[in-house]
Amino acid sequence: MGTGKSTVGQLIAEALHFQFIDTDAKIEERAGKNIAQIFATEGESRFRQMESDLVRELRTKEHFVISTGGGLMVNPENFASLHEHSLIVCLWANPETIWQRVRHQTHRPLLQHSDPAEKIRALLKERTPAYKKADTLITTELRSPREVAMQVLKHFSLARKTVE
Repeated sequence: MGTGKSTVGQLIAEALHFQFIDTDAKIEERAGKNIAQIFATEGESRFRQMESDLVRELRTKEHFVISTGGGLMVNPENFASLHEHSLIVCLWANPETIWQRVRHQTHRPLLQHSDPAEKIRALLKERTPAYKKADTLITTELRSPREVAMQVLKHFSLARKTVE
């Protein structure tokens, strides 16, 4: 969260003439409620199941840039499924930067916590092993979304040449 996945993903999709999908937005659209409401009424486990269902659907899609929620990649099955057909890029920022970026946002259920900054640190600590499995990890610290997108596009171009 707060690393610029959606903004950067849209820039990349535009540059490649690919379609863009934000998994959180797609889940909200299908459920007819926002993620906070899904967490409140159905629980985090149901939300995670909805993520996994969507990942399975995406296996057959081509020419998509997929922006996932931060917890989606922690599930080994989700990671493996996406890794079969995608370049997995992890956008990274330190916990303090993330907190500064998201502290005024009220739509993030995982931050409905007595100490949200500490929750961010705990989530990153828990998720870092999964994030490190990405094909590439790019920091968004002190970089504009356009700079980050250009870095991702460079990695995509290199990966594509390797496959060809």
